[in-house]
Amino acid sequence: MTQRASNPSDEQTPGITGPTGLPGPATIDAGAELDPVHPVELPVPVVDPRGLTAAEVAERIARGEVNDVPVRSSRSLREIVRANVFTRFNLIIGVLWLVMLFVAPFQDSLFGFVIIANTGIGIFQEWRAKKTLDSLAVIGEAKPTVRRDGVAAEISTSEIVLGDLIELGPGDKAVVDGTVAEADGLEIDESLLTGEADPVLKRPGDPVMSGSFVVSGGGAFTATKVGREAYAAQLAEEASRFTLVQSELRTGISTILKYVTWMMVPTALGLVISQLVVKDNNVKESIARTVGGIVPMIPEGLVLLTSVAFAIGVVRLGRKQCLVQELPAIEGLARVDVVCLDKTGTLTEGGMDVTEVRMLGGADEKYVGGVLGALGSSDPRPNASLQAIVDAYPDAGSWRCTATLPFSSARKYSGAAFDEGTGTGESAWLLGAPDVLLPEQDPALGEIEQLNQQGLRVLLLARAQGRLDGPDVAAGAVPTALVVLEQRLRPDAEETLAYFADQRVAAKVISGDNAVSVGAVAAKLGMQGAEHTLDARRLPTDPDDMATAVEENAVFGRVTPQQKRDMVAALQSRGHTVAMTGDGVNDVLALKDADIGVSMGSGSEATRAVAQIVLLNNSFATLPSVVAEGRRVIGNITRVATLFLTKTVYSVLLAILVVCSQVDYPFLPRHLTLLSTLTIGVPAFFLALAPNTERAHPHFVRRVMRYAIPSGVIAAVATFATYLIARHYYTGPNALDAETSAATLTLFLVSMWVLAIIARPYTWWRVGLVLSMGLAFLVVLVVPWLQEFFALKLVGATMPLTAVGIAVVASAALEYAWRLVGRRFPS
Repeated sequence: MTQRASNPSDEQTPGITGPTGLPGPATIDAGAELDPVHPVELPVPVVDPRGLTAAEVAERIARGEVNDVPVRSSRSLREIVRANVFTRFNLIIGVLWLVMLFVAPFQDSLFGFVIIANTGIGIFQEWRAKKTLDSLAVIGEAKPTVRRDGVAAEISTSEIVLGDLIELGPGDKAVVDGTVAEADGLEIDESLLTGEADPVLKRPGDPVMSGSFVVSGGGAFTATKVGREAYAAQLAEEASRFTLVQSELRTGISTILKYVTWMMVPTALGLVISQLVVKDNNVKESIARTVGGIVPMIPEGLVLLTSVAFAIGVVRLGRKQCLVQELPAIEGLARVDVVCLDKTGTLTEGGMDVTEVRMLGGADEKYVGGVLGALGSSDPRPNASLQAIVDAYPDAGSWRCTATLPFSSARKYSGAAFDEGTGTGESAWLLGAPDVLLPEQDPALGEIEQLNQQGLRVLLLARAQGRLDGPDVAAGAVPTALVVLEQRLRPDAEETLAYFADQRVAAKVISGDNAVSVGAVAAKLGMQGAEHTLDARRLPTDPDDMATAVEENAVFGRVTPQQKRDMVAALQSRGHTVAMTGDGVNDVLALKDADIGVSMGSGSEATRAVAQIVLLNNSFATLPSVVAEGRRVIGNITRVATLFLTKTVYSVLLAILVVCSQVDYPFLPRHLTLLSTLTIGVPAFFLALAPNTERAHPHFVRRVMRYAIPSGVIAAVATFATYLIARHYYTGPNALDAETSAATLTLFLVSMWVLAIIARPYTWWRVGLVLSMGLAFLVVLVVPWLQEFFALKLVGATMPLTAVGIAVVASAALEYAWRLVGRRFPS
């Protein structure tokens, strides 16, 4: 269906009258039955084609009729503080800390200050990430075109007022609700709101919902609802928040913490009863030792470090002009094993150049040049192909455009009808894919195939035999000329494709262009499997057969938007984690369905809205940085989670052993604060932020617990064995302090060996980190005032050497256990 090209000065343009003001929005009786044969004429809104005047805009601003929905690209500082401070474990530790402040020396309350410091670090890092994300969101914010006082200009979304006349073109998203005022083949996709994938042809008077986007054609609509009243305002606000949810890493940690809580409650209760009731000890010291047993059960720093690692990842990627709209996308892209690439804008730059125009059927070269010039001027928003023609043929002559057929990804061609001004009537022309417009046996296809094999893009100019609004306008079209275009390859695409190949991430190029031509471009970039091309028109419709075809081939041409979506679903059905890149409207549905959607910053607003990652610098080469950042986060958090949970396991087991043995709990809070700081807290912070290129693996909880449980059991058994031996060796009033010191030595050495295993593979700084932690503990043991502060003093030589011997045996058991687990449960 075609309509006249909209023209603000044309009084006959549908839906436009003289400047008579702005009435309320048109209404339709929702209960009325529509006759498909004699459709009801919709009430056409009366709109000034020049838009609002400056005075009218000022009046609406004064009344507060402004699109003032705040841009929520991150949570507020108050939300950041609340999320980091008011946690379940902070509450438990806070209560225990207050108790210790009243019943024990200052050094037994150090764990509370550590929590305050950790929480402060978490708040600061997320605040830094918030500032980065907010600044990037402003850079990537779409600027809708609004017509005021007859002048079209781009303004910020927040500056739109009620009644503004907002222009629309392919790829533009409706940012507020409104009513169509002008339409020129305007097709709008409302799938993001309604779930219906088919575009809706809009006429003047039809409603436009915010969140929908233009597939083809153009026009303008009048804003009838702005701000929080707009249909999609709340959805957009929620979707753009800085979030740490919906990731395997975060879900896994939440699962672990849930089980830790259930395990901690009965154990802590038993310890309290054991120390306060069964043992007839000093009440204050019993409370201190009870708290000393409860606090290390809580892996409080694990959530903090995960948040910090993600936040720092956002800052690092922000420096590379990469906007991460949802934090788990960093992790998600690291888990991707198939990346689907849209050729145009990803492997090639947006611009193209006309290298040759080949005449067909004896066409006149000068006349064809006039046709191409007129076609170029007929579209106010030309795509990359048409822009190349505009650049090559800027003169439209005296031809007047009478009708247009906007380009459609499903159709693969566009068209326009002209009055040539010679008195010979109108002529209609089509420009698009030769293999779509020509019959299969046409001899010109062989010539086109040769050009495609050189990586050139070829468009066919054909003269239509009927009207553009006919049922099959392409039928019988007369081939007139071949327009040969050369695409500009991205200089960084070859290196990026090589990176994905090295990382065993399969690349699939999915394009609407000719498959052979796309394959030639991919081959020029050295892409593996570029010779395995497939025309998507030959793709099987059965999902299982389609999945096989997509897995076996690497380059796909003539892919429709719906097929892109089906191909993503087919790959996901085979267990693949799929990333989809794109910049055009035809990529939106696939971007939305993919596990990770990646949009170019210069792409359509619709693609930026649904993508989790936006490459603001339009550089495909940024993707390896995102993958590397995700792998760093996943690999390092897996490492440090093992450290934290080893502590939880040995703390719970030690408490159980103490309850069953009816003995004093061996440690005061100060001892475990020291051990946690040296063997977990400080090392974990550095390890969590270290470089890590290890491939991401699934099953986070299982991977962590299969190492943490044996490590924690070995540490607890070794420590308790040392403690029991020391209880039989030492006697006298200060025996408990000596026993505690011996047990602390064993636990420290075993924990250090766990740290040494986790720090592998060794680098100079990792070795230095482990040695410095050991040196710090040695300083505590030899400096008198530190001995007194931490209540650590090794008595004699026999028991300390015994503690070291037990630790050596336990460390050997740790090595054996880790290797056994690695063999039995390989990654």
